[in-house]
Amino acid sequence: MHDLNPQQKEALQHINGPLLVLAGAGSGKTKVITHKFAYLVKTHKTPADAIFAVTFTNKAAGEMRERIGHLLPNDIRSAWIGTLHSQCGRILRKEIKNLGYGPDFSIYDEDDRCNLIRHILKDFKIYEALYKGVSSRINILKASLIDPDTFLASGDGFGFDEKLAKVYIRYQDELQRSNALDFDDLIMLTVKLFREFPKVLRKYQDSLAHVLVDEFQDLNASQYHLVKLLAKQHKNICAVGDDDQSIYRFRGADVQHILNFEKDFPGAKVVRLERNYRSTQNILDVSHAVISANPNRKAKKLWTDRGRGEKVHYCWLNNEEEEAKHIAKVIKELYLKGAAAYKDVGVLYRVNLQSRALEDALRDAGLPYRVVGGISFYQRKEIKDIIAYARLVTNHGDNVSLRRVINTPPRGIGAATLSKIEGEAKKKSACLFDILKVAAKNSGIVSSTKDKLGSFSSLIEELAPRAGQDAAELLKAIVERTGYRETLDDDRKQNIAELIVSAEGRDIREFLDKVSLQTSHEEAAPGDHISLMTLHNAKGLEFPVVFLTGIEEGVLPYFKAIGKEDEIAEERRLFYVGMTRARDMLLLSGSRKRRLYSRIQEQEPSRFLKALPREYCLWIEKVAEYHPFKAGGRDNKKAEIVKVKPLFASGCRVKHPVWGVGVIRDCYGDGEDQKVMVNFPTIGLKRLSLKLANLTKI
Repeated sequence: MHDLNPQQKEALQHINGPLLVLAGAGSGKTKVITHKFAYLVKTHKTPADAIFAVTFTNKAAGEMRERIGHLLPNDIRSAWIGTLHSQCGRILRKEIKNLGYGPDFSIYDEDDRCNLIRHILKDFKIYEALYKGVSSRINILKASLIDPDTFLASGDGFGFDEKLAKVYIRYQDELQRSNALDFDDLIMLTVKLFREFPKVLRKYQDSLAHVLVDEFQDLNASQYHLVKLLAKQHKNICAVGDDDQSIYRFRGADVQHILNFEKDFPGAKVVRLERNYRSTQNILDVSHAVISANPNRKAKKLWTDRGRGEKVHYCWLNNEEEEAKHIAKVIKELYLKGAAAYKDVGVLYRVNLQSRALEDALRDAGLPYRVVGGISFYQRKEIKDIIAYARLVTNHGDNVSLRRVINTPPRGIGAATLSKIEGEAKKKSACLFDILKVAAKNSGIVSSTKDKLGSFSSLIEELAPRAGQDAAELLKAIVERTGYRETLDDDRKQNIAELIVSAEGRDIREFLDKVSLQTSHEEAAPGDHISLMTLHNAKGLEFPVVFLTGIEEGVLPYFKAIGKEDEIAEERRLFYVGMTRARDMLLLSGSRKRRLYSRIQEQEPSRFLKALPREYCLWIEKVAEYHPFKAGGRDNKKAEIVKVKPLFASGCRVKHPVWGVGVIRDCYGDGEDQKVMVNFPTIGLKRLSLKLANLTKI
């Protein structure tokens, strides 16, 4: 406990009864969880496998396990440390037979889930492009513990909800027929298991004396119910989180769970971690002023001993292109001064479409960048194909994987043949692989097709005994035996080789579960490059320098939230999360015009800017004409405002010493860095830099 502050020690030493740790951004909450785990094991002799320690992302779970490993000499391989989904997967591997599934079930990721939903929509002759919306609705229903029958019973039997109910019922039937679960089933079915089989629940309640939950504010209804069930007997639950950072409402997370903790767990002790180890005091004061405007929050005021630091910058520009160029220019200056490496910079935005202008500007300036949350390594086609083969080998009932690989690489089994097999499987309520094996011997099928089906089913069955081997060995055998490698270019072959290396020494089932539970934005990105990402993807990260872009009405807060108080509160929390990612410099920006969904719109500064204390900010305007800050506070004498107006604007007449009089058609940049496009009647359009061209305004 020697390196813990008094509040962290207080949280550590409370070991009997419920505990709520309100941990502000950058206050060392992970340290509390990891040290509490070690404290229980070392000081109170609690067995490591009697503590259920969970968080939300694989990255955070890996860090938690690593830190606990450094603190404890004991072997913690059997300890319950991981994501909530992975721990439920572990419970279900042992107990799912009670619910009528086999223990070798597959876990479908978002891509597999969407493929299955598209297949069902096509079957029901429903517009296939709706698959994302349907997937999202099913996700919310499962997060609320609403199964298909309950949803069907609750509807009025008309409209889209009736169609959705039919799709949901069929979707769950298909999953069960394939002996597969999706991401949300891992929680929902564990809750179902505990509700329907009290003896199973009692077994886990008896063995798990302490429940430690990180990021408690992100729990949805099903996850909260699960945690309450596990903690019900001993009541030793330690919930660590920050209601000000609850930003996953669209996934079903409910901030009320952390706000109601003391009501749901009577006698709970509350500890506030308010010392911040990440940001400067200016950043903390500005972000606190923003979040304080939210109603229904647990009050906390962060402080640091890092000093005031740089003022928070806010820059208002003409349009999104100028905003992006301004950001690129500032980054380049910081880099050339040696004030920041490229990897020290995070550029955050509310919606993905904002990244286009930013990417263009960074590319034009020759700056290295990476968009976080793009295509995950595990979502690449060649990786998904090999993983689908491995799933089918270990679980012959996996219909989604069979559909993916039956003709990959091409082996002449067409859509018509697969459609016949699908129809037969539906009639007999059997899995596709079993029907396919029968069809390979059916005299009513063309002999060439029979041979192809027989060859495919034999290949899968021959690989099946290898499922007990090392995961890397099975993957190697799949690549060699299927002839898949011959269809790939060198880059894709390299990706397959990387997959095989990552599987070395692992059990195949454990490896497939790990791959299925990965998400794209959790992957590490080594290298010296600027990180571009949405505010949601920035959660849990930090950078010395943070640019927060598009601070405008309709962007942040997002236009869909306007007029709904609880959604505006969530948007304000999202802004707060973005601000508190910054360690040393925070630079906010917005633009007067922005292209949104194919239309150029006039923008107003975000309402959230009204709360910013001007004495801690530097305000910069780079606009062609005066634009009042509707965000208010312009008359505050403590504000430091720098107005940078372009020397020329579109439409004005200029004179050049050689080419004569011309009209400015376009301009960008500011001051002496301004560049203009001038139309001279004698020679046409010329692009000029004001530093070099001797132009006179007429």
